[in-house]
Parts: sequence; structure tokens; C-alpha cells
Amino acid sequence: MRKPIAVIAIGGNALIKDNDHISASDQYATVHETAQHIARLINAGWRIAIAHGNGPQVGFALRRSELAAQELPQEPLDVCGADTQGWIGYYLQQNLRNSLRQIGSSAEPVTLITQVEVDPSDPAFQNPSKPIGAFMSREEAMRRQEMGWAVIEDAGRGWRRVVPSPAPKRIVEEHTIVELIQSGAVVITVGGGGIPVVSDDHGDLHGVAAVIDKDLSAALLATAIGADALLISTGVEKVALNFGQPDQIWLEHLTLAQAKQYLATGTHFAKGSMAPKIEAAVRYLELGGARTIITNTENLWRAVVGQTGTHITRERNGQ
Repeated sequence: MRKPIAVIAIGGNALIKDNDHISASDQYATVHETAQHIARLINAGWRIAIAHGNGPQVGFALRRSELAAQELPQEPLDVCGADTQGWIGYYLQQNLRNSLRQIGSSAEPVTLITQVEVDPSDPAFQNPSKPIGAFMSREEAMRRQEMGWAVIEDAGRGWRRVVPSPAPKRIVEEHTIVELIQSGAVVITVGGGGIPVVSDDHGDLHGVAAVIDKDLSAALLATAIGADALLISTGVEKVALNFGQPDQIWLEHLTLAQAKQYLATGTHFAKGSMAPKIEAAVRYLELGGARTIITNTENLWRAVVGQTGTHITRERNGQ
């Protein structure tokens, strides 16, 4: 019997609970909790590929490089992305292995440093929009802006630095990911949305200064490997309309048409948080995907068995 395949997209902010818990040990402890929830799905027979964000972490890496510039060469943004792919992948890989071993599973996690091709003419390069790094006060953001940073107010949560975020076109290591999934491995891939690269006239790849949205790359990954479900982990149990307002409405199910309609209004889902997740769900379903589920990490299992989460399908009956 064929085992179902799921792509799980974990946010970079999910590794950092708040600004008081940003150390390596704090993030490791959070990954430990996340790994236990994912291990339960694997033990139930799901084949899993994991995509993760790196917004805060790549911002920290870039800032460290800037602070050390008087003594060491600065790291380009794509290299900072590769850096975070490595250590976040290591945290996930180690904790997943430990969690799986404790429940008697022989599944082997593996981290694949992954490149994602983007279009060099993507208008995103002229319009930075992807938040990275820690949240700042308005005063700090204005000071950084005078230093040359592009900054925005991020979904009512504070100010953050923004960088270009081009759309993902192709996962360079797609065939390797498919082979690893088929072999039974748990694949940690397209970390941070993938290392952004462009192809020159000779077909050679070159890194570019950008950060790709991990939810959009996860949707591309789910399509590429024929996943049965795209699971997007976020900070809330369900998606809501009018989030945080007196007339807030929690959503248990959306059709593709409804998701597109709400997304088109530009008012229901914040650009820095829920909008990319709904957009990823739409892309995955339009390319033939079966269902997207959006929930928080601790409810992944309950959401998969239909007890919670927001389920997005092409039609009301789930088809």
C-alpha cells in the first residue's frame, strides 16, 4: 500500500518564541518540541518532506556579518541563507532522529542543501518585501533606515528589515528529493525557501541577494513530489477573517475559490504573515494538489485527522 506524502512548512518565527528566547539553546529546545509532533505523523505512516523558514535567523546572520566587517569579509545574503539551511537542518535532523528512535521508528532524517531558481527580472528585486531579522521599535527602524535598510511595519507585530523576495520557479535538486522520499528518508529541504539562484546563458547557476518565501517554495515542492497534503505550520490553530478584531471569524474550511476571493481583497490576511500561506495553498491546489491544512505545530496530528486546523480544498467535498 502506498504511503501518503506530506510537505510540512515550518516558519522561521516558529523556532523563536519571543525576543527573550533567541539563543541557540532556546531555538534547539523549540525544534525539539516540533520534532516530536512531526515524528507522530511519520510513525503513523506518512512520508514527510520538511520545509522551514529562516526569516529571523538569516537576519541575524546578515547582521553578524555586518558587525564583523572590520575584521572579516562580509557574507552575501545567499550565503547567509545557506548558513541557516545548514544549522536549522542540523537541529531538525538531530531532534527528529532522537524522537523517531524513542518511538521505535527506523525512518532516517536527512538535510539537503537546496537551491531554488528565480527569475533575475522578477520585480521583487526592485521592491523589497520579505521581513528578516528581529522585530524593532519604530524608532530603531527609522535609525536603521537612515543606514540604508529597507524597513516595514510587519502585521502589527513591530518593525522589521525587508529584502527582495522573488517567486520560486524551480527546485534545482528536485530529482534527488524525490529519490530520497521514495527511499523512505525524511527530507529536510528548501530551507528558508531555498538558496536563491539564477541561471546564466550557459546554464550555470549563481546566487543572488534575496530570500524566497518558504511557503511558496513548499507549495512548489509539494507539487514536484506529488504530495497528498501541504501542511503549513503557523502561530494559530486556525485561519481567521478579521484576525484580532471584535468580529473575528475562525475558518474550518475554505474552497479554492473562497481562498482566492479573500486573498484578492487584500484586507483579510496580513502580507507579512497569513497572506503568503493562503497564496501557497492556492498555488498548490491550482497545480493539482489535494488539500492544504494550516494550523499550529502542536496540532498537526489533530489537523491531519480532521479535528482542527483550516482545511483548504478545490471544492467543498474535498475534491
